[in-house]
Amino acid sequence: MSDTESTGNRAGTEEKTGWRSPSRRALLGWGGAGIALGAGAAGAAAAAVGGDGTDTAGPVGEEVPFHGAHQAGIATPVQDRLHFAAFDVGTDDPAELAELLKDWSRAAELMTAGATVGAGAAGGTPEAPPDDTGEALGLPPSRLTLTIGYGPTLFTKDGTDRFGIADRRPEALIDLPRFPGDNLDPARSGGDLCVQACADDPQVAVHAIRNLARLGFGKVSVRWSQLGFGKTSSTTPEAQTPRNLMGFKDGTRNIAGTDTDALGQDVWVAAPDGPEWMTGGSYLVARRIRMHIETWDRTSLAEQESIIGRDKGEGAPIGGTRERDEPDLQAMLPTAHVRLAHPDSNSGARMLRRGYSFTDGTDGLGRLDAGLFFLAYQRDPRTGFVPVQQSLARADVLNEYIQHVGSAVFAIPPGVRDTDDWWGKGLFS
Repeated sequence: MSDTESTGNRAGTEEKTGWRSPSRRALLGWGGAGIALGAGAAGAAAAAVGGDGTDTAGPVGEEVPFHGAHQAGIATPVQDRLHFAAFDVGTDDPAELAELLKDWSRAAELMTAGATVGAGAAGGTPEAPPDDTGEALGLPPSRLTLTIGYGPTLFTKDGTDRFGIADRRPEALIDLPRFPGDNLDPARSGGDLCVQACADDPQVAVHAIRNLARLGFGKVSVRWSQLGFGKTSSTTPEAQTPRNLMGFKDGTRNIAGTDTDALGQDVWVAAPDGPEWMTGGSYLVARRIRMHIETWDRTSLAEQESIIGRDKGEGAPIGGTRERDEPDLQAMLPTAHVRLAHPDSNSGARMLRRGYSFTDGTDGLGRLDAGLFFLAYQRDPRTGFVPVQQSLARADVLNEYIQHVGSAVFAIPPGVRDTDDWWGKGLFS
């Protein structure tokens, strides 16, 4: 999407809502018009390849189109930073919830375009709180994407059909089974709604979640959240494969965001999968995986490589010489992580992963609270995440060094197609 098209969308939104939305990019321009002119021209050309979330990466700082057949933030080239939040819904009124989702959609349109929410952060009524919290003023869009999901408890909670949508719950939106070794913290698990905010600037991602939470005051509350840095998998295989906190390249054989055949086969929900409102959507499994970093750091290099099934320097599979060599699974330990997670060991199961590293200080014993925030999109968790995790939980020798401490699953609806559409329209209309 070009800048011209983007401005048109904002104008349409403002006409309907009466909101003023001074662009953060405009604010940048007022402070340095000479610099912004060249950057804007280059950015417009690069951003023109945008479409439905399967576009190639634009320059850092540019805009990812909000509207499309699929939600952005899934096949979109992975940004550097994450702020993920799960929400509990406090109201039992479906009309009130639907109205909130409309407000969130309009706010998401603006924030992903680099604009402020409502009347902005300054210049409004002095006696009233500003509409926008303001910490992203002066910052570019930073490829911000906002992706919403619905948890199983949105449909039925404690046996109650709160919003009259229990019969619309997809069969694939299962309650995940308890896996061997799970040590799940309820305070870091579940949620009625989730919003995944990804951006190249952490302040832009935090600003987006903060504004959505503020708009939902009295209707929703944050149940838990997770900040992430250092993407641990890539949807752009031509880029350098990132490393996780164990120092190994992660996501070498991830589904590419440009591989439309693989996305259609393993990620996007198709019409026969049902229900109709989920067509074009996906399913997200989120797992907070604590790494026992101190133990790992005392393990020999040879043992680390045997555990993972790849060498640490190049990232080549055991028996290979280059990172992208086809893995010889028989050359690895039967309990090696790569061997157990490989599609050939799991009836072909594949997922699109967008994980991030995290560090949240130390625990009460002085150990680093760090690890991997695993995010995986798939067409059906019953044939995607569940069989792979069952295989890993039973036998993966890496389990000595990691533990799953948080878990959630969400139905990810299709994209918001235009300014007349909104998050939840297919479910609540």
